[in-house]
Amino acid sequence: MARLSYLLRRGASYYARARVPLDLIDVLGKRELVKALGTKDENEAKRLLWPIVEAWNRKFDDLRSRRVLTPDDKADAIWQHYTGALDRDEQARLHVDDDHGSEFDQPSPDARRKLEANARRIKLDAMRKHLVIGETALIEDELEDYIERNKLLIDPLAPDRGDLARKMMRAEIEALQRTVERDHGDYSGAPKDPIVKPATGTSREQAAQGEGIMELFEQYAAENPKGIATDTIAQARRDVRSFVDYVGSTCPVHRIDKKAVREWKALLMKYPVKATESSVFAGMKLTQIVKHNETVGKPVITVRTVNRYIAGFSAFCSWLVNHGYLVHNPADGMFLKKTRGNKPLVFTSDQLNTLFKSPLFTGCQNADEWRNVAKPGNVKIRDHRYWLPLIMLYSGARPAEIAQLAVADVRKEHGYWIMHITTDGDGDKSVKTEGSMRVVPVHDELTRLGFIKYRNGMEAAGHTRLFPEAKRNSRGQMVAEFSREFGRYLTRLGMKTGRGLSLYSFRHGAADALRRAGHLDEQFGFMLGHTAGTMTGRYGIMPQGMIQQRVDLVNSIAYPKLDLSHLSLVAATEYLSPKG
Repeated sequence: MARLSYLLRRGASYYARARVPLDLIDVLGKRELVKALGTKDENEAKRLLWPIVEAWNRKFDDLRSRRVLTPDDKADAIWQHYTGALDRDEQARLHVDDDHGSEFDQPSPDARRKLEANARRIKLDAMRKHLVIGETALIEDELEDYIERNKLLIDPLAPDRGDLARKMMRAEIEALQRTVERDHGDYSGAPKDPIVKPATGTSREQAAQGEGIMELFEQYAAENPKGIATDTIAQARRDVRSFVDYVGSTCPVHRIDKKAVREWKALLMKYPVKATESSVFAGMKLTQIVKHNETVGKPVITVRTVNRYIAGFSAFCSWLVNHGYLVHNPADGMFLKKTRGNKPLVFTSDQLNTLFKSPLFTGCQNADEWRNVAKPGNVKIRDHRYWLPLIMLYSGARPAEIAQLAVADVRKEHGYWIMHITTDGDGDKSVKTEGSMRVVPVHDELTRLGFIKYRNGMEAAGHTRLFPEAKRNSRGQMVAEFSREFGRYLTRLGMKTGRGLSLYSFRHGAADALRRAGHLDEQFGFMLGHTAGTMTGRYGIMPQGMIQQRVDLVNSIAYPKLDLSHLSLVAATEYLSPKG
């Protein structure tokens, strides 16, 4: 499997690296960030990698939010400073009689009023003189406070910074003039300087500490109220980050509304397939990618994929509603209508016969290069690539559930071989939902094909995992590479063009086989991991009668005219893993 794109190896050492987004290259003055991970072990490097990558992403988000100082920002700063100064003055006047200390060492309230009034006049004179000569020292603290609160990135020597400072000084002068008028009982004054007026543009609103969209998503992910799989959470994280890419990282969560979701969805409908993996769109944000694709012309994602983005985002929004951050779920009703003909495709008996007589199962030219797997030869593949389709065919289990099985997860219960799909045990195991943990008997046909012989061979070879060569990709998805390559393999065999049959077609086919056997969906849904789990599903401790019922159910899966007799002729020794 290819190394993670963020992981760089130089000699024997590993480094984290990331491309600087195109819109930030001028700000950072470089095109790539690189940091030593201090290890020569790849697994340790992967563990250390993601905190660094996430820190870089936060830095990128912060820089983006600080980049542009707009005229609206300046107008907002002027009016905020003017009204804030007057509010502080009024509060000081209300408390002039409070807590003035001992009568022997503190002036009286009247004396304090005179002292403060004199200080205001002195400050007003000084501010006017400084404005004339361009000195901004008297406003520096207030200027820096506004810049930081509003996450503006302004070069200390940039003209914009000096311009904003002088305008805030003019606001301060107007506020001081009002306070002098108040010293004489006149509260009727209004700004005479034309720039000191209520801001009419959109002011920046920053998410409160700990209440950024992605910060709250991490709380949602940690809580995981539906108990969904790690892969699904990771996918949802990318979906929500795509939305944040559009609205901005500093957008407060309460600003998520129908308008924002509607505009995001419109962009997704024009979003090119695998854009983040294409160098054509390197460093671009969502809006930039969609705009650039008008020129590039890459194919866009399907309605189903758009709906998947919205589904992950909607689940997060439901959590926000439940926790009081939103009143309504803004993603409700936003799903696109599926076009007709989207029923999952399943293999026909003829297609299954063609597939299982193809080189992947009977012997190929080269097991390490997928383009040669479809060419007949003498190399036998007997790892997860061989067994996953067969096990899915006769169980309906998901490919990731099968690929992560431990040797100990395939065992005898009450005289029957079972597969225990669970997160228990060693290794990085996950299931889609809590209800996905279950006990699935091994179909008689799998036993005839040598699955138990393979299992025993792996145990004898000292393996703890049933399929040790099955890996997760950089996104944490189990056997995602095999799933993708299997679809391409079907294309090479001439069994599909474009979208259609896939690894999941076996799962849909098993469901259809159970229906053909006379079972209702609600009678076998639990076997596919569709219903709420039970403690027996979690621990695999089941009464004999219940095991027998499941054995009968699984063995009712059959495929008319399917002939796998040629596969049973393979010598038992060939079921050992190549690395066993």
